[in-house]
Amino acid sequence: MKRELSMIFQQNAAGYCKGAMVTVTIVRVTKDLSMAKVYLSIFGGKDNQESFKEVVKHSGQIRAELAKIVKNQLRKTPELQFYVDDSLDYAMKIDELLR
Repeated sequence: MKRELSMIFQQNAAGYCKGAMVTVTIVRVTKDLSMAKVYLSIFGGKDNQESFKEVVKHSGQIRAELAKIVKNQLRKTPELQFYVDDSLDYAMKIDELLR
């Protein structure tokens, strides 16, 4: 699912995230496949928070595209909940403090 979502963001970066580069870092799916938590790392946009809001706004379209891709592999496409993965920013901040 992570790979498929990455491809969707790569192909539709202009529409879903205002041209920012979005990387899917982690996807956690519940056992019953009802929900997936998708953690995104956003780079290169003018306003990363605005890019994230656009992704959330288009979550239904992203889920529909994912459903087309995984329809033969999963019986049910999970609801997608997007979160910003700020672990890289946190690591850079810690590294900066240690210097």
